[in-house]
Amino acid sequence: MNRFVAAERALRSAAPHQLVDAVREVLCDEYAATTVQLFLADYGLATLQPVPAGGRPGDPEAGPPEPVSTHGSPAGRAFGSQEPFVERLTDGRVRLHLPVTVRGDRLGVLAVTMPSAEQAEECLAELADVAQVLGHEVVVADRDTDLYLRARRTDRLTLAAEMQWQLLPGRSCSSAEYALGAQLEPAYAIFGDNFDWSANADRLMLYITNGMGEGIEASLLTNLGINALRNARRAGLSIADQAALADQAVHAHYRGDAHLSVLLLDLDLRTGRLQVVDAGSPQMLRLRGRTVTAFALDEQLPLGMFEETDYVAQELDLDLEPGDRLVFASDGVYAVAAPGGERYGERALARAIVSTSLLPAAEVPRAVLRELVGHRGTPVPDDDALVVCLDWFGPRRPA
Repeated sequence: MNRFVAAERALRSAAPHQLVDAVREVLCDEYAATTVQLFLADYGLATLQPVPAGGRPGDPEAGPPEPVSTHGSPAGRAFGSQEPFVERLTDGRVRLHLPVTVRGDRLGVLAVTMPSAEQAEECLAELADVAQVLGHEVVVADRDTDLYLRARRTDRLTLAAEMQWQLLPGRSCSSAEYALGAQLEPAYAIFGDNFDWSANADRLMLYITNGMGEGIEASLLTNLGINALRNARRAGLSIADQAALADQAVHAHYRGDAHLSVLLLDLDLRTGRLQVVDAGSPQMLRLRGRTVTAFALDEQLPLGMFEETDYVAQELDLDLEPGDRLVFASDGVYAVAAPGGERYGERALARAIVSTSLLPAAEVPRAVLRELVGHRGTPVPDDDALVVCLDWFGPRRPA
């Protein structure tokens, strides 16, 4: 039996909590690997956390695996570039750092130590494919075990943050037409901000939300709003009707005492035309070349303020071109004040967008939020901060 097929079968037949054991055993047996370790990105995208596993022992010289930084480390280089990185060790050995990614959502890195550079080069492509299969199996396994969710944590999540992270579709995704990336801060104590997306052959729908209040109350409000929007979307309704039905659901529960700010976008993947419902939304900016343009949207009422509100989809005359980048930022970004009281503002945000123009969409939100720390003067924000980046590559070409 082909060794890649053997690896794929081993992963697909393994118990959800034994994926690391399964991939370690098959890579050692079939590919002569000496050590195998899975690292998953933590919620703050600052470290790659080792996933514990039984089975064969790790490298006795290395000791128990430790978290590694997503910036500057060999594994971090593979994670950031989304390309395999070859690290040369002693005695001719090499360690392959292989991105573990599912449809553009960067989960982590698989580190595989090989006896020689020749053996590593000979099977690099196959091992990279094994890492992708492993990623798909981790996503499926998350339904049945907490092992991988626990491994991602460098600290305990607040209950509100637990609810918000479970609500998210992922942190990045990509297709032939677009790439998306998003990040929330403070990652371990987020409460009201959120994002959601869904795509089919013709359309991408994207939502950026900000529930009023703090803690559990903000998280409950956002959960209600997001699930109401999903319910309407899955019924095949337009974004205007989605907003109207979600507005009714929020008002029916809170009777106007709480509301949800949301920006709904409907991108036609065949043409690049964009429709928007701005119900108390974050800011929206476009990067074309090195020019940043902010768009003034037709402001409409946040969801839940009144019993029945009619919403109208605004068709933006953006004329999206291949290579354009759209960035969305919540008020926890552009309204943040420095110690002296100066707001971060649109100009500083535009500079941050230009300075990160060479990064892929999945890297941009975290990079912008890192720059925000310097302005704020403290590592932990007082308010939720959300950045979403959408790169447009152009309509899919006919096969």
